[in-house]
Amino acid sequence: MQKRILIVEDEASIRDMVAFALRKAGMEPAHAADAREAQHAIAEKVPDLILLDWMLPGTSGLELARRLRREELTREVPIIMLTARGEETDRVSGLEAGVDDYVVKPFSTRELLARIKAVLRRSHGDDGTGVVEVGGLKIDGPAHRVFAGDEAVAIGPTEYRLLYFFATHPERVYTRAQLLDHVWGGSVYVEERTIDVHIRRLRKTLEPYRLDGLVQTVRGAGYRFSASP
Repeated sequence: MQKRILIVEDEASIRDMVAFALRKAGMEPAHAADAREAQHAIAEKVPDLILLDWMLPGTSGLELARRLRREELTREVPIIMLTARGEETDRVSGLEAGVDDYVVKPFSTRELLARIKAVLRRSHGDDGTGVVEVGGLKIDGPAHRVFAGDEAVAIGPTEYRLLYFFATHPERVYTRAQLLDHVWGGSVYVEERTIDVHIRRLRKTLEPYRLDGLVQTVRGAGYRFSASP
């Protein structure tokens, strides 16, 4: 599955340059010129990572980072700050606001992509290319394929998206509403109970490989993906 990267940058030339590099690297760019557009883009679909310019019109990138860290939907989305401010005090301010990494302008797209892959690897447990291995499963994001050991697993597109999200966010409980936001996106109307249907389908898909126990129900809370019983 392609990584969705939200570029929050008011300079169109930089947005276009970064978006071009992301597409060449097999990622899906989304655009925002300010904090308001960023919030709208996040509401449509939560990104896998946010590239955030420090100097935005209106609300600064630093304040937006603090806001995103306070909100449950974006609390765990990694943020890389794009900034011309390379002094130690500025870096410390960004880290205290919840930023995961810094790229100082002017930067090369090669350096930026390396930083993105490193942060994604730390945050989501994949190798930066969308390949995830957990609990006996291997999910090849670019190829859109799932393996149990060496055996290919036949899986539907919705169950695949759900499995990929679970595998890259293990050991945490998600409510039905949170799964809708992260997997389907806020702009898609799906009833919460539909989640239960797809969970059952996902478990049925994994059952022949004795891996259905990876998808766990947490009573009164939601669902968790875990290799631990």
